[in-house]
Amino acid sequence: MKDANVFTPVRRTLPKPTVQTPFHIDFDWWKENERDWQVYLRSLLCSVHQETLATLEEGQMIDWVDEETAEVHQVDGLQHVLMTHCSRQPEFLTQHTTLVEAVFRLFLVNGNRPMSAEELSVRLGRPAQTILATLAGPRIYKGLRPLG
Repeated sequence: MKDANVFTPVRRTLPKPTVQTPFHIDFDWWKENERDWQVYLRSLLCSVHQETLATLEEGQMIDWVDEETAEVHQVDGLQHVLMTHCSRQPEFLTQHTTLVEAVFRLFLVNGNRPMSAEELSVRLGRPAQTILATLAGPRIYKGLRPLG
């Protein structure tokens, strides 16, 4: 007979992500894992902006208007330059860009608007199941996680 006073913890499990599960960049992951966001953003700048923004103050925020929703978001100044200029350069995202890097750059370009593996597949021309298997695996790459 079980003792009524013994507490048995309930194990909560998160639902397994599907190709419809929205993903995003979890910026808290970068902070928790001591990742230097600014250094990484600077490495993604085109050569012109690497020189011109060398003195930009770290963490400087600016307003960015989402072209699709007209919502105004506060974004990092470096992120803004990446979204409005550098990401439009042909070498920013190519067929040869690794999958994780391509997904990360796509989220960066779209203002970190959540997208599913299916949506990422359409935009990147890569199989949704491969994207899902990579993003939903036990390892977290560059803060790419399911939303929520």
